[in-house]
Amino acid sequence: MTFFSSVILTNQLGKNVKIDPFCFIKEDVTIGDNVVIHSGVKIENGVRIGNNVEIFPNSYLGKEPKSSGSLSRKLIFKKELTIGDGCLIGPNAVIYCDVKLSNNCLIGDGASIREQVEIGEFSVIGRNSTVNYNVKIGKRTKIMDLSIVTGNCTIGDDVFIGCLVATTNDKRFGKGNDFKIEHMHGPIIEDGVAIGAGANILHGTTIGKGSVVAAGSIVTKNVMSEVLVMGSPAVVIKKFNDEKKPYNPPKELPRPAL
Repeated sequence: MTFFSSVILTNQLGKNVKIDPFCFIKEDVTIGDNVVIHSGVKIENGVRIGNNVEIFPNSYLGKEPKSSGSLSRKLIFKKELTIGDGCLIGPNAVIYCDVKLSNNCLIGDGASIREQVEIGEFSVIGRNSTVNYNVKIGKRTKIMDLSIVTGNCTIGDDVFIGCLVATTNDKRFGKGNDFKIEHMHGPIIEDGVAIGAGANILHGTTIGKGSVVAAGSIVTKNVMSEVLVMGSPAVVIKKFNDEKKPYNPPKELPRPAL
C-alpha cells in the first residue's frame, strides 16, 4: 500500500491518522486514533502505538539490537515496542524494540532508548540523551538534555536529572579476567531525587529518597535520604529532615588573581 509516497504495509490503522511522505511502516504495526507521523519515519514489526501520538521526522521505532561481536553482554529482547496514548517522539529519536513508554511521555530530539526499558507516564527524556539497556524509570521523571542513563539502572518517580549527567555501571572499564556482565550494577535513584547538571553517579550507588546532588558532584558511595550532597567525592552538606542542626555552608575557596 502506498500512502502519499510512503510505504504502509499494515492495515491496523485507527481513525484520523495522518502520515506524511517518505515513511516506511511494516505489516505488524498497530496505530491508534488521531496519530500524526511526520516524514521519514521508519516503524518495524511489533510496534503498538496508542491514541493521540505524534512522531516527528526521521525517527526510528522498533530497532532490533545488533552486535558486531564486540559486546560483553548477550543481547536479550522481545520484538515489541509499546507507545502509550499522548506520547510525543522528537525528530531523529531511535527507540529500540522491547521498550514500553507509558502514556504522555515526551522523548526529545535525537534521544536513544535501548532494549528492556520501561518509562512511566508523564516522564521526559531530553534531547540527545541516552537510556541504555534494562532500565526502569518511574512516573513524572525528567531527564534533561545530553544525559546518559547506564544499563541496569533504576530511577524512581518524580526524579529530576539535569543536563550532562552521567551514570556508570562498571568500575573496571570492562577489563579483568574475571569480568562478568552480571557484576555491572547501575545506580538506584529513588523517588523525589534531584541531580544537578554535570554530576556523575558511579557504579552500584544508591541515592535515597528526596536527596539532592549538587551540580558537578561525583557520587562514589551511597547517599542517605533527604540530604544535600556536594563535591568530588560528594559529601553530605545538609540534612533536610534535621531542622535542629544548623547549616554551615563550606567556606568559599579564594579566587585566583586576574
